[in-house]
Amino acid sequence: MPVRLPIASYLAALCIATACVGGPALAAADEPDPSRVLLWHSYRGGEREALEQVVRRLHAANSDVTVDLLAVPNEAFRQRLTAAIPRGNGPDLFIAPHESVGEWSRNHLLEAMPYPADLPEAAFLASSRDALTFDGQLWAVPLSFKSLALFINRGLVKQTPGTVEELVALGRAAGEVPLAYEAGNFYHHAAVMHAFGVRLFGEDGSIQIDTAEMADSLAFAGRLVGDGSVPPESDGALVSNLFNSGTAPFVINGPWFLGEIRDEIDFAVEPLPTVAATGQPLQPFLTVEALYLAAQRRASTEAVHAVVRAIAGLEGSLLRARVGRQTVPLIAAGADPVIADDPVLSAFVAQGAQAVATPNRPEMGAIWEPMNRALRRALRGSDARKAVVEAQQEVSFYLRPPPEEAAPGPYLALLGLLLLGATGWSLRSLKRNEVVSRLPSAIPAYLYLLPAALGMTLVVFLPFLAGAAVSLFAHVGGEFTFVGLRNFGRILSSSEYGVTHPLSFWFTLVVTVAWTLANVVLHVSIGLGLALLLRDPWMKLKGVYRVLLIVPWAVPNYITALIWKGMFNRQFGAVNAFLDLFGVEPISWFSNFFTSFAANVATNTWLGFPFMMVVTLGALQAIPRDLIEAAEVDGANAWQRFRHVTLPLLKPALLPAVILGSVWTFNMFNIIYLVSAGEPDGSTEILISEAYKWAFTRQAQYGYASAYALLIFGILWLWGLLTQRVTGAEA
Repeated sequence: MPVRLPIASYLAALCIATACVGGPALAAADEPDPSRVLLWHSYRGGEREALEQVVRRLHAANSDVTVDLLAVPNEAFRQRLTAAIPRGNGPDLFIAPHESVGEWSRNHLLEAMPYPADLPEAAFLASSRDALTFDGQLWAVPLSFKSLALFINRGLVKQTPGTVEELVALGRAAGEVPLAYEAGNFYHHAAVMHAFGVRLFGEDGSIQIDTAEMADSLAFAGRLVGDGSVPPESDGALVSNLFNSGTAPFVINGPWFLGEIRDEIDFAVEPLPTVAATGQPLQPFLTVEALYLAAQRRASTEAVHAVVRAIAGLEGSLLRARVGRQTVPLIAAGADPVIADDPVLSAFVAQGAQAVATPNRPEMGAIWEPMNRALRRALRGSDARKAVVEAQQEVSFYLRPPPEEAAPGPYLALLGLLLLGATGWSLRSLKRNEVVSRLPSAIPAYLYLLPAALGMTLVVFLPFLAGAAVSLFAHVGGEFTFVGLRNFGRILSSSEYGVTHPLSFWFTLVVTVAWTLANVVLHVSIGLGLALLLRDPWMKLKGVYRVLLIVPWAVPNYITALIWKGMFNRQFGAVNAFLDLFGVEPISWFSNFFTSFAANVATNTWLGFPFMMVVTLGALQAIPRDLIEAAEVDGANAWQRFRHVTLPLLKPALLPAVILGSVWTFNMFNIIYLVSAGEPDGSTEILISEAYKWAFTRQAQYGYASAYALLIFGILWLWGLLTQRVTGAEA
């Protein structure tokens, strides 16, 4: 019979689950106290301070209810919830954005929130309630909402534009860049998309990407970039810099941007203008942060109601608006002077009235990546109509049905035979090596090794076995279904999109091998060359050069990656500025496979050559200079001395370094993820970044991602065997 098992059975085996639920589990008492409420949040700064003040007020006013706040990092919040709640180790209440309501409710992670009688559903804005409604059920209490709005540098522009076209005209007269926003980010493009009448989901729940309206919105964004109104390659850091430097008088951003504006900037916040071509205002995505009631909660309904009143009621809402600068959806709070007389908060309230709630359907997770790619194609000047067609096809890839279920019987039989064979081999090995007879004298040695063995088992072997087990399952709707080796079959066949498609395992494997070879060759060449220069006795200040040349290796690689990404920016990057000195036209580095690949390689070369230089420099110190001088006396030139004397003596140190460097480079996730992000169209992804995306950005296909990871392990294992033979032959 096919096997279906709940998500907790497998996530509990993963290291993420083990690490994430350990802390909350300690907070839960053996005997649950119904008046004690555990609340998870990911707030920081003013928002966290406001929440803590609300809780302190609650404790002072109500001695019967105790709230334990636990700050969970935002990047790990969803994984921890998914792992902890099914096991009964999760929170009673938690604060999170609304986009995952559909997924969480279908996976039975939520209990419908009971509203207090004195704080009914009608007390909150309808748009905030709609965002939290799924399958006809309101699941949470809205606490705040966020959306993009228009920031205006009043030192440069006094008028408030009514249309996008008027905004561009005013911006051209006031600054070098008329308008700055993250044009290549679909979240920011949603404002334009909605102004053209696009809605991502139809009444029947079907995904509507391949439409003329969507193509028109992409073409509109492409024209803004094409005529220089908007920077073609911009991220949050660049947008902040352009606004603070006075280069861009207008910026589209969210309330988080307030903390990035310099104190001396005179700015205003206004609702987004209208698109003249459609007569509709720009309508950004609306994100509602809400208070959720977790399934398997331990707190009583009375305690939950007390917390809801304290945080979402009038007093708590005004405190969060004043201290945390939150835009609150409580209707009574909107008329209070704390909000009504605040030009920033009131502007975001007005913007919220013309925003569209981000769809909370689980299928939304499959839309972000394809739409980001379609948008960037349009910004590069590609046909917008073709881009939306390809995006619709890519979404269908991510939402394809899982492989057919498989009977576990044959696999269990095979596993039994393997275990039996391993046991027989182990017993034979013990007998042949006379381990049993020597065991008493070896017990002290084994006791010394025991801590390391336990550590390796917990940190390496058990997670590996858990990942290998997950690769035999398909994850859909919170459940794992046994499918055997069908995940591997899908990956290796590439039947759904063709071998030459960027999503193909074989295409990505070729890119990964080319990436590894290019980097290792450059690492060894540059590292070896610099080491030979630094060994030269006539070189002055060698100590200074060694310190400077090791700096790229000492700096965390994600910081280096972000710096190099900025340097490759088409409009403001240092690389293009340098090329401009020689009359070279600016290059859009991430719009072409070869230039994007070169940008990745250049960044990783900068990071990797110091390691090879240090290893080579250390090995060179061990080579007697008498050998070099003897070869020179015998008439050998510099190349002959290097080839026949230096290089053979370097090989014992270089070969292990090359093997280690190739494994590091093969799995160098940070550079790909942060520099090129796989652009263009995912063609510069490597295997490890593809495995990550299948697990975390493409509908949580954990089984498929685990199969990817096992294939990566197999490739590196074969590479290790091959290099072991080579090094053995060399020895």
